[in-house]
Amino acid sequence: MVGGNPSPPAAGKSFAPVGVSSEELRTLVRHALAEDLGQGDLTTRITVPEGSRARGTFVSKQRLVVAGLPVVAELFNVLDPAVSFQPTVDDGDEVEAGTALAAATGAAATLLAAERVALNFLQHLSGIATLARRLKEELDGLRAQLLDTRKTTPGLRTLQKYAVQVGGGKNHRLRLDDGILIKNNHLRLAGGIRAAVEKARQLRPAGYEVEVEVTSLAGLDEAVQAAADVVLLDNMTCDEVRRCVEHAGGRVRLEVSGGIDAGNLRAFAETGVDYISVGALTHSAPAVDINFRIEPL
Repeated sequence: MVGGNPSPPAAGKSFAPVGVSSEELRTLVRHALAEDLGQGDLTTRITVPEGSRARGTFVSKQRLVVAGLPVVAELFNVLDPAVSFQPTVDDGDEVEAGTALAAATGAAATLLAAERVALNFLQHLSGIATLARRLKEELDGLRAQLLDTRKTTPGLRTLQKYAVQVGGGKNHRLRLDDGILIKNNHLRLAGGIRAAVEKARQLRPAGYEVEVEVTSLAGLDEAVQAAADVVLLDNMTCDEVRRCVEHAGGRVRLEVSGGIDAGNLRAFAETGVDYISVGALTHSAPAVDINFRIEPL
């Protein structure tokens, strides 16, 4: 997946964020709509005059990094291609409270039916992008790169990882077939660090690196001796990570993970590690506050 700031298309055109296929996006959108609509919007059907037209505006209620406009564009496209969806900012833009993000014009019933699902996607993905931007800024001037993890909401991984990129972070593995990462459970079953790394190096597909998780300086030594490409320092303190960085002496790239947040991220980065992975980017980013105000035409 490659990061970027794509602009949503005009209404009626299918569009997916970078790294998400059009088919996958449409499936996600259809599922979300089916979950919310059921047999139809009962309230709208009995209170809003048939044939009414309206204009709805998405407005930020706080400072945030925008992510998910292409998803909302596809949402309206699936519900009613006649709806005109017009973004006024791009994914990746950082905006202040009170900024109009996009407007949708069309059948009032369609706007009302889409409201909750559109906001769920936009608030969640923008929340991830906003947190990623905040954490990325903590790393300014340092070598460490911010990575996400596979701790994602089932079914939403590609969108969540897209939002991380929009915010300035980088993606770790998207799926288990994306890389070789030997973790504690593998080590117990494979006979230890050296045995696992050596077997992985022997059998890995061309172009794949071998990364192994360790929890001690001794484990780091064993991984280096086995010629691992990357070593993941798991749940270590800053002092322990610093000692590992000094001991490794550049012989292997180092990633750190576990218990890292905005309060200690920079301290870990200052140890000299190459990567910092933060599960909270996708599993705990708070949704941002966005309003969708609909007015009759």
